[in-house]
Amino acid sequence: MKKLYSLVMALTLSGLLSLCCVELAQAQNYRFLKEIPVGGEGGWDYLSVDAQGRRLYVSHATKVVVVDLEKEAVVGEIPDTPGVHGVALAPDLGRGFTSNGGENKSSIVDLKSLKLIAKVETGPNPDGMLYEPGQQEVYMFNGRGQSATVFAAKTGNVVATIPLAGKPEFGVADAKAERVYNNLEDKSEVAVIDTKTHQVITRWPISPGEEASGMAIDVAHHRLFLGCGNQKMVMMDSTNGKVVTSVPIGTGVDANAFDPGTQLAFASCGDGTVTIAHEDSPDKLTVVQTLKTKPRARTMALDPQTHKIYLACGDFEPPAQAQPGQRPPRPKVLPGSFKILVYGTE
Repeated sequence: MKKLYSLVMALTLSGLLSLCCVELAQAQNYRFLKEIPVGGEGGWDYLSVDAQGRRLYVSHATKVVVVDLEKEAVVGEIPDTPGVHGVALAPDLGRGFTSNGGENKSSIVDLKSLKLIAKVETGPNPDGMLYEPGQQEVYMFNGRGQSATVFAAKTGNVVATIPLAGKPEFGVADAKAERVYNNLEDKSEVAVIDTKTHQVITRWPISPGEEASGMAIDVAHHRLFLGCGNQKMVMMDSTNGKVVTSVPIGTGVDANAFDPGTQLAFASCGDGTVTIAHEDSPDKLTVVQTLKTKPRARTMALDPQTHKIYLACGDFEPPAQAQPGQRPPRPKVLPGSFKILVYGTE
């Protein structure tokens, strides 16, 4: 009887603790704080936060815009990055690495001066990118090349080209596990790469998710968060590929983030929403807020120090009429309308 009583009490306390965590997350709802005007012309893609250096890096057409996170204002730019998708940051080396999709290269940049150090040849259309601190190597995931170009962060020397047999999207690294994880969007799989051998050691299906683009990681609890095209955020065990659970999200997801300080997972979507879910436990994910943002604000970065999230967006021309039998043309961004939206719990 005592054992049964103890078990009931333990389960009750566990349930109450989980409920308190969810209620706390709900009490700290995110809201719009401000917008940071950027201006200029052209499209955008990834955003990256350097929490240590207190900077936000935003891809924009043929350059990367640099924002001071304390002033929340533009303070510089990294030019000559044709068709840039984003920048991987290596704060320990004081370097950044851009994925220049328009020229099949990566720019190595000094983060202090924002000056170019060198350019590295990649595969066709480098898109997603990451810095793996364990080996101090950079991974450029080549969209059209269906491969990953890996080079040494200090020298720029290419050490491997990894065939992926699928279209790579965003990836994350776990240095302790000596693994890199990458979404293969067209295969609805996660490719798992050994960082020492530079080999794909396994591929995991993401069902019930499909066509994942965004990815984030909870290193402490070995969980991946995948933003899927069929309006799901999947939580996957990064040790064995088991899909633990999933929650509904909006349409047109493109980015994910995880905040270890609050245990919140984010999925930013092109329909103008960010789904915010709380990791109650490694086996439970609960949606605590659907944050209204702006249409097409689908890329995002998180500052783990302030817990703010930053989304890129612009204003668009009215949609044009489609010709008979043809798709309507994509709406154009109004010149000068590009900006960063800031959301937080302040």
